[in-house]
Amino acid sequence: MVEVAPMAKPPVVKIIDYGKYKYEQQKKVAEAKKKQVTVQLKEIQFRPNIETHDLETKLKRAEKFIGQGDKVKMVMQFRGREMAYKDQGLDKFKGIISNVEELGAIVESPMKMMGNRAITILAPSKKAPKKA
Repeated sequence: MVEVAPMAKPPVVKIIDYGKYKYEQQKKVAEAKKKQVTVQLKEIQFRPNIETHDLETKLKRAEKFIGQGDKVKMVMQFRGREMAYKDQGLDKFKGIISNVEELGAIVESPMKMMGNRAITILAPSKKAPKKA
């Protein structure tokens, strides 16, 4: 005897093969897991004095990640003498973030400084922009 609906009044019970019942329950769980969508967090690192071609390559990578439905963690890292010109690097980083937003992303976590790194997290928007 297997209890099918324990919350019903009176509880519903069936006489079935318990092994077959457990197998069907496993199949239902596996099917639900298969339909589940997992979102990964991808990281892209920048430096303040990045060249335009390198920047374009990293922006294409970010567009690919967002197109796949993954979140993107963007990091601008300052080293040594670059810390003296942090404001210029942060302006450049804000420009990079706005470029990625145009590709169809929304800022999930605003830019913040953690030591010598500026970090922000971008997620794909619910409505992706249509490509022309």
